[in-house]
Amino acid sequence: EEEESDEEDGELVPQDLGQSAYADTREECKLVLVVRTDLKMGPGKVAAQCSHATLACYKTFLRTAPDSPILRRWERAGQMKVALKVTSEDEMLMLQAQALSLGLCAQVIHDAGRTQIAAGSATVLGIGPAPLSLVNQVTGHLKLL
Repeated sequence: EEEESDEEDGELVPQDLGQSAYADTREECKLVLVVRTDLKMGPGKVAAQCSHATLACYKTFLRTAPDSPILRRWERAGQMKVALKVTSEDEMLMLQAQALSLGLCAQVIHDAGRTQIAAGSATVLGIGPAPLSLVNQVTGHLKLL
């Protein structure tokens, strides 16, 4: 179920992405995918949207902080990804704001609207990659998808 996504439209990126104080930590890193369950996306749609979010976060790091030790550590350790759920767009956007305030990459994916849901719907929020403890400050209370 392949379709285009405007993952880079309106992109918000912390100025110090990959360069902040947490870049020197040796802590394991992960990327979290926060999926909206209120949209009732099918499993294929969820997989596609999570893939878009993963690539959006990765490409943001490559473009803005290509030499980041966080990115290199995440790549070498198997690119841990965890899918979590939220029940509304408002909840997702609050998490994005919190992640950005901590200097984390936080990319919201908006669907192109060609299959199951309305065009422009915010479907998935990608946060990271970043150290576990930092990502958990934002998403530690969420349930697994």
